[in-house]
Amino acid sequence: MGRHFDNEALVIASHNQGKVREIAELLEPFGIAVKSAGEIGLPEPEETGYTFVANATLKAKAAADGAGIPALADDSGLAIKALNGAPGIYSARWGGKHKNFDLAMNRVHRTMAGIKDKTAHFVCALSLVWPDGHAECFEGKVYGAIVDPGRGDKGFGYDPIFKPDGDERTFGEMDPVEKHAISHRADAFRQLVDACFKE
Repeated sequence: MGRHFDNEALVIASHNQGKVREIAELLEPFGIAVKSAGEIGLPEPEETGYTFVANATLKAKAAADGAGIPALADDSGLAIKALNGAPGIYSARWGGKHKNFDLAMNRVHRTMAGIKDKTAHFVCALSLVWPDGHAECFEGKVYGAIVDPGRGDKGFGYDPIFKPDGDERTFGEMDPVEKHAISHRADAFRQLVDACFKE
């Protein structure tokens, strides 16, 4: 059992509006006042960790220190089996300086040209950090395959090129409610809720 969350407010340690929106929607049932790091003017720390958990924790710690209230950070990415887990923790960086995911998806397709094994999975690490430095960390995954060309304009990031196992649609074609039910973020979030939000 993790530390119980009993604060009224929380900072989502992200400047990515798609990610902030998804996490805020997942937190909605708990009646917590949510602000993003971008909204309150907190800078983005450099992601120097070598794992999703390490990067999520350093982002959450920086936001908790800056805001003086608990912070929740997500570090997530796409791991492709044939590319030895790339882009992995560098998923956003594959989109260049401006984190353009059209560029990132094109790079995935170029890199995978001629590769038959399209197996991939998304990873989401969630780290909830209090101002006293205490951290609770959780990691979720969802398995599937890369599709080319991408399909759908819902979601964000690599969603249009990822088809989860058991469905013919990409995350980019799914209604957000359906995606939330099976995504890597939902998996990590269920673990977080069980550990820190249930009475």
